[in-house]
Amino acid sequence: MELGAFSVSLAVKDIAASKAFYEKLGFATMGGDQGQGWLILKNGSTVIGLFQGMFDKNILTFNPGWDQNAQNMDDFTDVRKIQSQLQAQGVTLIKTADETGSGPAHIVLEDPDGNQIMLDQHR
Repeated sequence: MELGAFSVSLAVKDIAASKAFYEKLGFATMGGDQGQGWLILKNGSTVIGLFQGMFDKNILTFNPGWDQNAQNMDDFTDVRKIQSQLQAQGVTLIKTADETGSGPAHIVLEDPDGNQIMLDQHR
C-alpha cells in the first residue's frame, strides 16, 4: 500500500512563533499562507505543516499522489482504494471519502493510541 509523501501536521497556538522556532532548526517555508493560519516547512526530506486553529491535535499526514517535494507522482494508489483496503482489514475510519468519486479526497483514522492519521489526496 503506497501512502505517498509523509509529513507531521502540528496544531500550533502561534504560527509566527512556531515558524520562527522551526527556522532555527533549519526548516524553510515551501508552501502555505501564514495569513490563513497554515504553512508547510521543509528541512531536507523532512516536511512539517504548521496549522493554527484548524486541528485539535497533531496529525500524521500522508499525501497519495505526491512525493516529498509535493510533486505529482505518475503512479500512485488512489485514497479510495486505500480506504477500501483498510476497511477490508477491519480498520475503522473516522472520516471516509466518497467511494464513487475521483480526484481530491481524504480519509482519517486513529492508531490504537489515539494518534490521528490523515491520508489527504490533492489530485
